[in-house]
Order: sequence, then structure tokens, then C-alpha cells
Amino acid sequence: MPMKYDIKELSLEEKIGQMMIIGLNTEDSIEHLDEIINTYKIGGVLLYKKNYKNYQEMVNLVNKIKELNHKNKIPIFISIDQEGGRVNRMPKEFKNLPAASKLVEKSIDKDMVKIAGEITGTMLHKVGVNMNFAPVLDIKRFKDNHAIGDRAYSENPKEVSKYGIEYMKALQEHKVISIIKHFPGHGATKEDSHFILPKIVYDIEKLESEDMQPFKTAIENKADGILIGHLRIPKITGKLPASISKKFITKYVRKKYRYNGLIITDDMRMKGIRLRYGKNRAIQKAFLACNDMIIFKYDENIRVIQKIIDLAKQNILEQKRIHKSVMRILKLKEKYQINDEPINFDEDFIEMINKDIEKVRKEVL
Repeated sequence: MPMKYDIKELSLEEKIGQMMIIGLNTEDSIEHLDEIINTYKIGGVLLYKKNYKNYQEMVNLVNKIKELNHKNKIPIFISIDQEGGRVNRMPKEFKNLPAASKLVEKSIDKDMVKIAGEITGTMLHKVGVNMNFAPVLDIKRFKDNHAIGDRAYSENPKEVSKYGIEYMKALQEHKVISIIKHFPGHGATKEDSHFILPKIVYDIEKLESEDMQPFKTAIENKADGILIGHLRIPKITGKLPASISKKFITKYVRKKYRYNGLIITDDMRMKGIRLRYGKNRAIQKAFLACNDMIIFKYDENIRVIQKIIDLAKQNILEQKRIHKSVMRILKLKEKYQINDEPINFDEDFIEMINKDIEKVRKEVL
């Protein structure tokens, strides 16, 4: 059966644009939505809580993004980091689900995690979000306030796999793409990749048998996308973080685990990687490392996109490889029937979903 979207109809510029997810983390970025979407034809946006004050504003923003993208050939990913607990991007009217580790503490089997995934999938689909950077498949090794901490399901890799896959499938069943994170495992280091480039000191055997195991299991269970963390593994990636190591991405993600789904970087303008490589150079390295999609927050340097296009025209960034990445993006957009049709504001929805959230909170907290 032929694909709905024909890659042959896309220009080189449009293909490069599809490989970008732009974070709208300031009001200034929202003012430049027209430029972001229609000049650069980007593949997706990433929403933050600061982008809207309430549910109505969130719906309005999502519909504005869809309206602007409607004239483009390919519909747009609208993504978010919605885990529950301390990683909560929903407007204030929505009650917050407990963190992953709290859900597991009160789960006799998988019920609380599955229910939380179903609620989150329902909520995100209703507000027009079609991609969620969750679940966290990192192992909990440190206190709750660690960079991962209570965001992880368990200290046990098998439990992380069990609960994480349950959550992943719940999102998928509600038409929300689940991007598992942070490969190869942010739980393997005390440091926080938001501020520095953490170093994983474990040998590769331990990393594979423990931290990578939940990701391997998720791949076997048809994970649609994997987010690569800014994590250094000196014996494998040298001085580079995994997110910009071509050797790591091709050897460990593509070849070792035979994964042909979407590979996405963590935000390339996080402080650790930005200070080490510079904002624009880091983004260029991410493209050259064979990531399918690159996340970076909007700022005045968005014109780095033109530099990426120039690299592709010179075939420094191989056009054959661009083709493969864009095909993965298009296939996923087709699979989830991503579209730019407006969504409706439903006044009764908040009360309905909050009742479901409150049931979980009473069981867990």
C-alpha cells in the first residue's frame, strides 16, 4: 500500500525542516511561529507550561500551530514532556498525576501505572498533543530529588521495563506517540545533563545488562521513538555525549538492537552541551551523528537551520541518510494519522479528567 506522503515531493529544505522539533520556551518564540513553521517547514514543536496560562490558551496555541502549518505538505508533531510529578506541563486547571515511583509503590500489579498512562493519553489527545516524551526508562539509583529520582519506576531493570512498557502502550493506544528516554540511561550517573555533561563510569557490560535493558525490551515491544541523552560513556563515545556520537547511535541503537524507529536528541540547547560545544555547533554535530530529529529551543540563532541545509547541499550531511530519517518521520506521522485539523475546546473535559486523576491521587498519595 503506497504511503500517504510522498517524500519525492519534498525539497531538500523541507526534508531538513522535518528533522527539527523546535521548543517554544519563551513568548518571543510564539511571536515567531509563522517564521518557524512556514519559513523552515519544521517537523514538530515542543510545548512548555509557560506557553499558556490556562486550558483555553493551550487549545488556542495548538490550533494556531495547526493553522499555520496547514499550508505545508506534511502535518506537524505537537510534542510535550508530560510525566506527572515534578515534570508537569499541563495548565493549572488540570490536577497532576503522581510521579512514576509513587505510582509503582501503590501498584499491586500494573494497574496504577496503566491507569496513569491512559489518563495522560486521553488528556494529551484531547488538547491536540500527539507526541509525549515519556516514559522515563532510566533506573532509580539515587534520591527522589536527583535528576531522575522519583521520575523512574524502580531500582530494578525488570520492573522499569514492565511498568514503562505498560505506560508506553497506554499512550500509543490513545493515539499519542511515546518517546522513551533517556537512552542509554540517565540513572547511571549522579550528574544532571541540564547543567553539565554527565559521565557514565560503568563498564559496558553492566550498562547493557542493567540500564540499557528496559530500552531493549521496549524496542522489542515496538517503541516508536527513543530519546538519546547527553551522557558520556568514555570507553564508547570518548569525549562526546551519546547524543552526538555517530558511533554510539549506529552501533548501539541501530545495529545492536536492530532498531529502525525514530531517534531523537534531548534538547541541544541544554546548558551542559551548549557550553561545551556552542549552540550552533552542537546542533550541526547532532545532524551529522545520524539522529532522525533534533530538539532545540527557539532563539535568534534559529538560522543555524540554513547552515544545516548548506552542509546537505555539499553532501557533508549525506542526503541519502536524510532520506532515511525523513522516511521514518513520515511513516510515523502516517501511522498515527497526524493532521492539522483544529481541536475543540470542551468546558466539561477538565472536570471529567480531574475526577479520574483524583481517584489515582487518593490511591497513591
